[in-house]
Amino acid sequence: MRPDHSFDPHFLTPPEESSLFANVNSTTSWRHDTITLYGREHLVPRLTALFGDPGVRYTYSRITMEPSPWTKELSDLRQRLEGVTERPFNAVLANLYRDGRDANGWHADDEPELGDEPFIASLSLGAPRDMRFRHRATGSTWTLTLTPGSLLLMYGDSQRDWQHCIPRRAVAAPRINLTFRQIMNPTMPRSDTSPRRRGHSAQR
Repeated sequence: MRPDHSFDPHFLTPPEESSLFANVNSTTSWRHDTITLYGREHLVPRLTALFGDPGVRYTYSRITMEPSPWTKELSDLRQRLEGVTERPFNAVLANLYRDGRDANGWHADDEPELGDEPFIASLSLGAPRDMRFRHRATGSTWTLTLTPGSLLLMYGDSQRDWQHCIPRRAVAAPRINLTFRQIMNPTMPRSDTSPRRRGHSAQR
């Protein structure tokens, strides 16, 4: 059993991946947020940034992010992904895992503004990291190694029935994750969020 997804380990060539990593890492104004757990504040174990269209906001774990304008590199990448997936994206959430001590706990990208069946395009840059999936009902797990330049598409049941995480690992090098998504704020029109499975054969 695996979540609805497709995975291309070589979406970017090595030169493309290396160039994009250097650009995003050096030009992004990374933020280091805090979250409150059981009444205590904790630093989020990674750095984040949001880029998107005007008016887009994203809220998760009680953290609300306002987007920075698209850079040329991210705008070009958005157009490329929209051509491949035939889906619109109006924002990209960037995560910087500075080394293996940075992580992302069990969660699902199931915020209301992402729609009933979110379609997320996740591009990995830098160091390889494992991504673990856990089925909400059965507890069964599955692990996918996200290699540099790889593209993971998550859709269908991947957020409704599954959670995922990036566990800590003995890794010294940094990793950047770019997750392109369509965010529908209350003031924005709601678009069709049902997955287009044509062209996205899930690996099961």
